[in-house]
Parts: sequence; structure tokens; C-alpha cells
Amino acid sequence: MSASNSQSPTFAALGVAAEICDALAARGITHTFAIQELTLPIALAGHDLIGQARTGMGKTYGFGVPVLDRVFDDAAIEELDGTPRALIIAPTRELAVQVGEDLKVAASQLPLRLATLCGGHPYEGQIKQLETGVDVIIGTPGRLLDLSQQGHLVLDHVAILVLDEADEMLDLGFLPDIQKILKALHGNKHQTMLFSATMPGPILTLSRTFMNKPLRIRAEAGEESQTHASTRKVTFLAHRMDKLSVLAHALQARGRGRTIIFTRTKRSAATVAEELAQRGFKVAAVHGDLGQAA
Repeated sequence: MSASNSQSPTFAALGVAAEICDALAARGITHTFAIQELTLPIALAGHDLIGQARTGMGKTYGFGVPVLDRVFDDAAIEELDGTPRALIIAPTRELAVQVGEDLKVAASQLPLRLATLCGGHPYEGQIKQLETGVDVIIGTPGRLLDLSQQGHLVLDHVAILVLDEADEMLDLGFLPDIQKILKALHGNKHQTMLFSATMPGPILTLSRTFMNKPLRIRAEAGEESQTHASTRKVTFLAHRMDKLSVLAHALQARGRGRTIIFTRTKRSAATVAEELAQRGFKVAAVHGDLGQAA
């Protein structure tokens, strides 16, 4: 999390708890990004919201700071008893871990217990954490659902639910798990926040079915690119039959270095890797059908 714009309001000026402000200031973070400036007053008041801003523009603290602040010191939230008061769900293990690390920084001066629960780690350690007591949970849908169905993760008292990268979370692949998690909340009243870089119309429509009059906050102009200023975007238009040839040609660019290629499906990832290998490239596929060790 990089330092924010010094022209924007400070976290303290927006009413964030002094303990959180001090913890962030120790890392050189004092002023808010645009998405934080716009969402903090709404989120701290307990309202449902949909926040949209490009990746790298501060979404994590846009929801993380209000979560920590409210769980720590909001009379509307039940007194802590070792069961979670906030649940933050991310689509991938890597994102969940990153969110967990950022929130631990902000919570370093608070008497709160945070836990990151996602695949790739043994159940035993995570179950022990839950038995010891956790106030804020960050995790991925599959692992959270497993732990809930096994009776280890109690969601009856969750007062804040956050979906990070909500456009992915509410895609058809994740939707059944999200619906089961919502059901596990047993209808208890809670604040819901969705954050994402993009928010397609169908996702907005779907999200409103389980949110209470959410306010939609967008931290940039509608025509602004979703690509961060530090990223150069180049687009090649190619027929489906020519895509691999175009890709192989691009991979031969001078000084290319290591490259990550994203595909829409697991099958595509395996196919592209196989065909590139046949052309002599050193390549490996990484997708959900592989074990964590692989």
C-alpha cells in the first residue's frame, strides 16, 4: 500500500480511530486515496455500498479501515466474544493473503484478532485459530464454506460482509458458494460492501438482491481507463485462428523477460501452454485443477 495524495483528507480527518491512524502513519500512510475519501464516511456509518476504483488505487483500505474501526468501536456491533464480527471474501488465495497482510498493518495497535483462511494451508491450523477466537476473517469462498459447514466457522454474529473483486466473486463460478455463505449468516442484519475495479450491469443488478439500498461510489470518471497509469496497454486484434501466432511473435520481443499470460478458462490455459511448448517456449500452466504443491 503506497502513500496517498497529500492534497486529500487524512484518515484522522475522516473520523478513523486514532489507533488505526497511528498504525498507518507508521508506514507513511496518512492521506486517503480518492476511493477511500469517498467511501469512508459512508462505510463508517454502517451503510451498504458498492465501491469502484482501479486496482492499485486503495480499495483494500477503502473497506478494511471501516471494517476494523467498526469492529473495534461501534456500539451497533455486538461485543466481541471470539466469533467473527466481519467477513471479507476474496476470489483467490493470493488476494486474500495480501488483504490479510494489509489489514494486519492497520490493526497492529488494536486488540483485534485477524485470521486469513484460504486453500493451500492445512485445516488444522485454521481450525485452531477459530477455536482460540477470531474477530475479523479474510478468506476465499471454498475454504470459508468448508469450515462453516464443518461447524468450525460460526457466522451467526457477522455484522459486516465484504466482497473484494466483486465482479469475479459474483461471476457464475462463485455465485453458488456466495449464496451458501449468505445463507449461513442466518439472516442476521449486517452491512454489505462490494469493491471492484469493474462493475458490469448484470453484477450490479445481482448484488442489489442481497444489499440494503447500497450507495454506488466510483472514484473516477466513467470514460477513464481501467488500466493504472503505471501500466502500458497495447491491444492486438486477431482472428481466433491467428491468436497463438500473434502471441508467439509478441513473446519474441527484445528484452521481453518473464511473462504471465491470462486465459479465460482452465482448458485454455493448458492448451496455450502446450502449444507454446511445442514452439520451443519454456512454459508452465497454472490453474485450479492443479494442487497447491504443483
